[in-house]
Amino acid sequence: MQDCFTSVPGVRIGHAHDAAARTGVTLIVPDAPVVMAVDVRGGGPGTRETDALDPAALVDRVHGLALAGGSVFGLAAADALVLCLSEAGIGIDIGEGLPRVPVVPGAILFDLSNGGDKNWGSDPPYRRLARAAFAALGSGDVSEPVGAGHGARAGSRAGGIGSAATSLKSGHRIGALVAVNSFGEVYAGEPPMGAVPMPKLERKTPGTQNTCIGAIATDAPLTRAQARRVAMMAHDGLARAIRPIHTPFDGDTIFVLSTAAGGETDNVALAEIGTLAADMVALAVRRGVGV
Repeated sequence: MQDCFTSVPGVRIGHAHDAAARTGVTLIVPDAPVVMAVDVRGGGPGTRETDALDPAALVDRVHGLALAGGSVFGLAAADALVLCLSEAGIGIDIGEGLPRVPVVPGAILFDLSNGGDKNWGSDPPYRRLARAAFAALGSGDVSEPVGAGHGARAGSRAGGIGSAATSLKSGHRIGALVAVNSFGEVYAGEPPMGAVPMPKLERKTPGTQNTCIGAIATDAPLTRAQARRVAMMAHDGLARAIRPIHTPFDGDTIFVLSTAAGGETDNVALAEIGTLAADMVALAVRRGVGV
């Protein structure tokens, strides 16, 4: 089975980007509503509906996830995904004759100062790009500068979006998809100790082109609390590939979704899932920037 995010059964991804604006959108849409959790480690996040993913919150299943460039403007991608899903009859049934209500969290990275044409006035491209990405769902997995990673920059390198997957002992699959736009440098191996390089400071753009956003998917059964634990462990993969990480300038955010119909896993298996999630995040980051 192909070593990529979409080798996890029950998930599709779609990408779209605007080459002139140097920005883009990536959508993750499951075949059926999923358990989802999130963990945010960066100091400058931009997110939507993450409170709904708290295990104490009412809604226990989620219908889609939107990742985008564009800082706060990119959050409109999730609005468009909500409409696309509702039009397709996907979402919470609130009564006869009323529209379906999809639950769609989202996160953005900051690519506004990357040299693209951001003179979009009152019509930022993110709703349009989200609709294009929705139309492209299932078109394939990539590890290159497309979708949410199109205008990204990772330290001194061009950024991008990377994907990786592997199998659990149980036979279930687990995959990672990461849009890499880090303040820190990405390394092919373990980041070195000692002096801390900050190439984006040298470019005189501190804090203006940062954040890694991504998702873990598995068909192993997870509760919402277990999915949140996996999200917390998965962030270690960022630290194994990027230095510095989780800075005040980053908004690093990782979502975890389980496509299983229900149930939970035991704690030993959960430790394996979280560890392999971190492995896949590190590999996806490196693939996204080509190191």
